[in-house]
Formats: sequence, C-alpha cells, structure tokens
Amino acid sequence: MLQLGLTALLAFYVAWNLGANDVANAMGTSVGSKAVTLRQALIIAGVLEFTGAVLFGHEVSETLATEIVNPELFAAEPQVLLIGMFSVLLAAGLWLQIATSRGFPVSSSHAVVGAIAGFSWVAAGVQAIDWSLIRTISLAWVVTPLVSGAIAALFYRIIKHSILDRQDSIQQLNEWIPWLSVALLSVFGIIVLPKLSQPINTFFYEQLHWNIPKHDLPIGIGAIAAVSLAMVSWRQLDQNIVRKSLSPTQNIVEKQLAKFQLLSACFVAFAHGSNDVGNAIAPLAAINYISLTGTVPLNGITIPLWILVLGGAGIVTGLAIWGKKVIATIGEGIIPLQPSAGFCAELATATTILLASRVGIPVSTSHALVGGVVGIGLVQGNKSIQFKTVRGIIMAWLITVPAGALLGAIVFAIARNF
Repeated sequence: MLQLGLTALLAFYVAWNLGANDVANAMGTSVGSKAVTLRQALIIAGVLEFTGAVLFGHEVSETLATEIVNPELFAAEPQVLLIGMFSVLLAAGLWLQIATSRGFPVSSSHAVVGAIAGFSWVAAGVQAIDWSLIRTISLAWVVTPLVSGAIAALFYRIIKHSILDRQDSIQQLNEWIPWLSVALLSVFGIIVLPKLSQPINTFFYEQLHWNIPKHDLPIGIGAIAAVSLAMVSWRQLDQNIVRKSLSPTQNIVEKQLAKFQLLSACFVAFAHGSNDVGNAIAPLAAINYISLTGTVPLNGITIPLWILVLGGAGIVTGLAIWGKKVIATIGEGIIPLQPSAGFCAELATATTILLASRVGIPVSTSHALVGGVVGIGLVQGNKSIQFKTVRGIIMAWLITVPAGALLGAIVFAIARNF
C-alpha cells in the first residue's frame, strides 16, 4: 500500500505538470482573443477537463498501459514492469516540468510514449516494444497538426468569405448562426452523446419498457441543443445591435463569435481530458494491477474510477497554479487572434482529438491546436505568423520523444538497482 500510495502521488505530479502544460492548449486561444479572462478560463477548463478524464479517459489509458510495451516479456518478473512504469511517471513529469517552466507547449503523449520505449529497451531489449503501434502513434503525431490545420483553415475561410469580409456582415452572421450552432454541437454530439445517453436509454428500458433505438436519443438531444443555441445566439445578437448605438467601437460580429469560441474551447478542454489523462494515469493503472494481482496485465486492463479521478484532479490543480506561461504562448505568441479565428482553431482541435480518443490513439492536443492556429495564419497571410515561436514549439516537440526515452532509461537503470 505504501508503494502504491507513493506511485499515486507521482502520478498526481505528472497530471499536475500535464495540466500546467497541455491544458493551456484548451483555453489559450480564448484568453488570447479576449473571449474570456484567465480566471474564467481556469475555472471552465478545470471542470471540463475533470469531466472528460473521468468519462472518457479509460480507452487511451488502456492503450498506454498494455499495448506499447509487450507485457508477456515481463510475465516472470512483474516487479520489473512495475519499476519501469514508475520510471515512466518520474521521467515524464520531469520533462513536462522543464518544458512548462520555459513556456513551451510540448506533448505529454510524446514524453510518456518515449519514456515507455526507453525503459523497455533497457529492461528487455528492442523486442519488448510494439514497434507497429509506435509507428501508428508517431504517424498520428505527424498527421494531427496537418488535419487540424486543414479543418481550421477550411472553417476560417468559410467564415471569412461568408461573414467577415461582407459589407452586411451582421446580417450574414444572423443567417449563419443556425449552421454554426449545428457545426459546433455536431462535433461534440456525434462523438460524445451516444455514450452519455446510454444510462438514459437503459433507464427508459428497465423502468418504462421503452425500447428507444440507440441513435435516436443522442440525435434528439443534439437537435434540441442546436436549436436552443441558435435561439440564444439570435437574442444575444439583437441585444448587441441595440447596444451598438451606445457603444460604436464594439465589433458586433467578433463579440458574438466570441460566444461560439468559448463553447468550442469547452469542447477542447473536454476532449483533452478524455485523451491526455491517460498519459498520467496509465502507468499508475499498470502498477495498481501488478500490486493487487502479482501478475502483469496480459489481456487488457480496467482503469479503476479512483485512478481516473486522481488524474483529473491533478490536471485541474496544475492548470490553476502553473498554466499561465503556456496559455500566453498559445494565445498570443503564434498569431494575433480574433474570436472568429480562435473559434475555428478550437473547433478543429476538438474534432481531431475527440476522434482520436474514440479509437484509443494518444495524440497531441498541442499538435492539434498549434496546427489549427497556423492553418488560420496561412489563410490570413504568412506575415501574421510568428515563425520564430512556431520553430521553438516544433523543436520542443522533436526533442520530447528522445528526451523522454533517455530520462525513462536512466531513471529505470537507477531504480532497478534499488
């Protein structure tokens, strides 16, 4: 129990650093575009990161805990795998803390996967690593910013052409509000609502004997939410138009799009919690399994609720105390952001990350959001992009995998002797 307790504290430390670094991706563009204040961003992100981690964090956690390293090679020596996962937590936490102190939005997925590969190589040789899965994950890291950038550029080009560049931009926004509402809620609803509506379907069947088709309830909830959002947005737009006569300096279109940006930022926070919490808690889940059973997890692993809660709590704490530097880099250091651009970047990021979470691939939220911001910058023109900042971020990405592997190998070599 002492060993497990110390490891849980270490996992909390990793989640803390993950929150301070990666979670800033969720709210950085909203703070940068002045859609929300830093204090509001910290509160909103904290609630939604925790919710996403607890509800959807198990799938990516299972991938990291049991599939990157071949557990069969440690079947005779489960303690070696336990020490290895301990080394992964310490190595990843140290690297994330170093990157956060410099304000670089690195990938916790890179750090954890690199650390797992590093300790596995030292412990059991090159054959201990599932290289096919490493290739799949690495390919996802490359594809993630490209996909997110393309989606963000497409969204922004449509909004720019159809709303921002039009002389009657307010009227155009009024006509586009239903479509923006549907696009925003569809990304979240298609991926998340089927799971969230399962308990409701079960209740109707067991208590009322209503056999509702499994897709009908999510579609109905999504449709009601989209219509409600459109109605609220129309009312807000009318209010802003009235206030315009009293405050002619306000940009009505951008102010209204800031509301959509805030919602999209919420979805990014939820998506990040569902995907990246596995980076902090997967090693702990493996250690917990070994401690309880005395064996290695050969046929998958179930993530206990208390571990998901621990990871979510660590993320929220790290974000609140130490997340300001990376928020500044994402929100202000790449391109000047308006709410319209931030909305498109975050919607693209949420789409990319939630899809990856559903298939259990640990992708990088920082890759997705930076790719989205750069994609918008390309639409606006190359001069708007701070390439010096982008180069620094990319270098931090490239260094993270070997740094995590080296730290994982060193920590494991030292820990094994004790």
